[in-house]
Amino acid sequence: MAPSASNFPRADILVIDDTPDNLNLLSAMLTDQGYKVRSVTKGSTGLRGAQVAPPDLILLDINMPEMNGYEVCQQLKASDRTREIPVIFISALEDVLDKVKAFSVGGVDYITKPFHIEEVLARIETHLTIRNLQKQLQEQNSQLQQEIRERQQAQEKFTKAFRSSPAPIAISTLAEGRFIDVNPSFLRMSGYSWQEVIGHTSAELKLGIDQETYNQAIQELRETGTLFNQECEFRTKSGETRAVLICIELIELNGVECTLNIITDITERKRLENEFISLVSHELRTPLTSMMGALDILSAGKLGTLTEQGHNILSIATTNAERLIRLINDILDLERIKSGKITMQKTKCNVVTLFTQTTEVMQAMADQANITLVTNPPLISISGQIPIAFCKP
Repeated sequence: MAPSASNFPRADILVIDDTPDNLNLLSAMLTDQGYKVRSVTKGSTGLRGAQVAPPDLILLDINMPEMNGYEVCQQLKASDRTREIPVIFISALEDVLDKVKAFSVGGVDYITKPFHIEEVLARIETHLTIRNLQKQLQEQNSQLQQEIRERQQAQEKFTKAFRSSPAPIAISTLAEGRFIDVNPSFLRMSGYSWQEVIGHTSAELKLGIDQETYNQAIQELRETGTLFNQECEFRTKSGETRAVLICIELIELNGVECTLNIITDITERKRLENEFISLVSHELRTPLTSMMGALDILSAGKLGTLTEQGHNILSIATTNAERLIRLINDILDLERIKSGKITMQKTKCNVVTLFTQTTEVMQAMADQANITLVTNPPLISISGQIPIAFCKP
C-alpha cells in the first residue's frame, strides 16, 4: 500500500527487538508504507517510550536480554496509560505453548520469524482498524454516558421544580389528553387525589374546560409547539369555578407526544379587576352626570342666552360628554361579555353615520391643530356586534 499524500503518518508504531537487522527491516518497510516508526532494542526503553508517548501499535520480540517480551507486555497491560495498545509478538519461537503464553499476557497476535512482509502489513492493518473501531466505540460510549448523566441531571432538576412549583402543573398525552402526572399544587387546586387524576381526561373529571376550546388549542399547539396564556374556566372537585390561564408546551416522554400544562389561577385578580373597573366607572359617571346636567341647563337657556358660537361649543361639549358615557358603558359591557353576562348580536351600521359621528368627535382637536378633516364615506352598510341582553344574573 502506498503512503498517504498527507504529511500525517498513518499510525505511530513502536518496534521492540534486540536484533538490529530486524529493526532496520521493519522500520524501512513500515516507513515506506507511511507509518511513523520508533525502534528500540531493550524492553525497559520501550516501556519508557510507550509511557511518554503511547504508540498506536507495538511490535514486540520475546527473547531479549534483561527483560523478555512477556514481561514487557505484562507491564504494558498493567498500566492504565498503555493497557489498550495492541501488542503483536514477532518471535522465532514456534512452540504452541509460547504462542499461548503470548496471548495470555495480553498479546493480540503472533507472527513467527522469519516473517513475510505482506503478512506483517496485513496484520498491522487489521489490528489498527480494530483499535480505531474500539476508540470510536469508547468515544461514543463516553459521549452516551455524558448525555445520560446530563439527561439525569436535567430530569432531577425538572422533577424538583415540578414537585415544588407553586403553580399547578400537569402532564398529559397529546393524542387522548390523559393525565400521566400532576404536581401537588394541581391536586390542591383541583381537590382531587393523585390516584383520581392519573389516567383520566379533563372531560372525565369534569374540569369544565370546553372541548372545542381544547381542540383549537391542540391544533395551535401542533402548529407552533407552544401556547401561551389561554384563558378558560377550571372547575374543582367541589364544583367551584376558577378563572385560569393555561400555558401549554409540546414535549416528548419515552417516545410519546405529551403536553406540559402550566396553570395560573387568576380568580382573585379577575375579582379585583372587576371591582376596580366598577369603582372607576362609578367615580367617572358621577361627575359626568353632573356635567351633563349643567350642559342641559345651559342648552335650555336657563342661565342666559348664548351666542351662535356658544351654542356650537356647547354642542361639542355635550357630544363629547355623551361619548365619555358611552365609553364607560362599553368598558362595563366588555367585562360583562368576558364573564359571559352579555350576549352579542350582529347588526347593520350605516357607514355615513359612523363617519359623521367620528368627525364631529375629532373636530375640536383638529381645529386646535389647524387640521381640516375631510370625509367621503361610501353609501354602504357594514355588520357590527352590539350587546343585547344579560344571559346571567
